[in-house]
Amino acid sequence: MTKKKFNPTLFEEGLGAVSIAASVVSSPLSRPWYSKWGATDTEVQMSLPGDELVPNPVLAATRAITIEAPASAVWPWLVQMGQGRGGLYSYERLENLIGCDIDNADQIIPEFQDLQVGDKVRINPSDAQAFDVVVIDSGKTLILRGDIPDSDNIPTIWIWIFHLKPIDKNSTRLLLRSRLVYKKNFGNTLLWRVFSDPIAFNMERKMLQGIKTRVEGTVNGDS
Repeated sequence: MTKKKFNPTLFEEGLGAVSIAASVVSSPLSRPWYSKWGATDTEVQMSLPGDELVPNPVLAATRAITIEAPASAVWPWLVQMGQGRGGLYSYERLENLIGCDIDNADQIIPEFQDLQVGDKVRINPSDAQAFDVVVIDSGKTLILRGDIPDSDNIPTIWIWIFHLKPIDKNSTRLLLRSRLVYKKNFGNTLLWRVFSDPIAFNMERKMLQGIKTRVEGTVNGDS
């Protein structure tokens, strides 16, 4: 199977790297903005399926984007996500610099449409850094869970919630909510709050924008 690919320019990838660095430096001040990038106050405060899986997160974020297409056109792009599947629709070159081996598709891939609860969605070739699919509400909600063992067997739990909220028959809000809980210590704070949190913002923002571009391009017959 040959996949037609988006080829973001080196300039775009360079801007992404600069944005990541700036976010890491500025996150003590900028987190209130980037933790709810694109989302309304109502969307940030609303309950979503999967919130109960991490009821008391140490870090949480709700981001959103409007896609000019029905929810049914967005859903296939969500279920094919993952390394070795449709990709993550973010900064491909930056991801591959750290060994993710991501290949972002710009078309719906039929063999990756049958996602099931219990399947793994990887962000790199290792199963050790994979999310488990825990909820599929077809056409509406996809929930992924990552459990990362800590040195004293207290796991870090990361929930990724993708929720589609129709605006009308031709437009949809895509909400992406993350909820993370970990044992509070210096090492975990440095890893998750100082570095991972602002990096995740940049990658998730690009993911949302990448999904929007692909969906709208497909619906409008551009690909």
